[in-house]
Formats: sequence, structure tokens, C-alpha cells
Amino acid sequence: MSARFELIDSEVRWRGRIISAGVERFRYVDGESVKRDKVWHPGAVGVIATDEHAVWLTRQPREAARLTDSLEIPAGKLDVEGESPLECARRELAEEVGLRAEVWDPVLDFHTSLGFCDERIWLFHATGLSPAPGGAMPDHDERIETVRWPLDRIDSAIGESTDSKTLIALLWLLTGRQGVRR
Repeated sequence: MSARFELIDSEVRWRGRIISAGVERFRYVDGESVKRDKVWHPGAVGVIATDEHAVWLTRQPREAARLTDSLEIPAGKLDVEGESPLECARRELAEEVGLRAEVWDPVLDFHTSLGFCDERIWLFHATGLSPAPGGAMPDHDERIETVRWPLDRIDSAIGESTDSKTLIALLWLLTGRQGVRR
């Protein structure tokens, strides 16, 4: 069985502020074609911001999941034209928790739900933290609380979070920060 395929056509049936949704058709090398529902997403970043004693997290409502206080790493969408993932990570760290970092290490990137969505998230480890000019400046429709979580209690943060990017980030911290790409 060959898994190689080509895109035959793509139809966007709905466009929102963040995502688009529709259907794509693919043809495999054996001639069989399949139709797949698809959500297009611009991509996002997540920031693992640590100092010597803590990781900086946020608590915020996630209405779509009916969560009133989701525990998460600072993160945001790649929604500025031409902005790289690293530039977006710098912007989001300043906006959400009012920090900037001297050192930025790429950790990994991953897809959030390959079965129907092309969303890709880039994680960065930010160190050498200091206050950002102007402090935290969340978007007008965001309700974000900054949480400085002790590194020696990462396991309890893992138990409290249900957000995939945050769980991946916290597990990376817990397992000794393996796999940093340089």
C-alpha cells in the first residue's frame, strides 16, 4: 500500500476571523481518491518562559471549551503578515505576561490535530527575563492573569492543565529539557 497522494481540489466553505473550514480531495498513486474535512489555521507559537525558580504561565477563559480558567503557557496566533514564529513569540510574551527575554531557543514544532486541521505550533524556551516596556498588554478581548509557577511544582501544573501545547511544554521542562534544537 502506497501512502503517497496528491491534492485534487480544495473548497473553503466557511471563513471566520481565525480559521477557515471546508473540504479537500486527494488522489493516491493507486488511483483511489478520498475527501477530507479540513480546518485551515494560520499557526501559533507558545513560550516556555523560565527564570531560575519558576515558569511563567497564564490563566484565562477558553469559552469554546467552556473553561473559565485554563492554565497555559503564553501563546498566540501567527496573525501578523510576514511575522516569523520567533517574532510572534517575542510579541506574545510581552503582551500576555509583560516580559521580554535575552535568550530564545527553539524547542520543537508540532501539529495539534492532524486528522482535520493544519494548525502548527512552534515552542520556544525564553530565558534571561526582564520586564517589557509598558508591561503586559493583552488584546482588548482577552482576560489574562499572569501566574509565576515554581519549577519544583511542575508536576502539579501538568495535573491542572488540559491545553495540549502547555502539556507538551511542561513535560519538556519536567523531563530535563531534552531535545532543544539549536
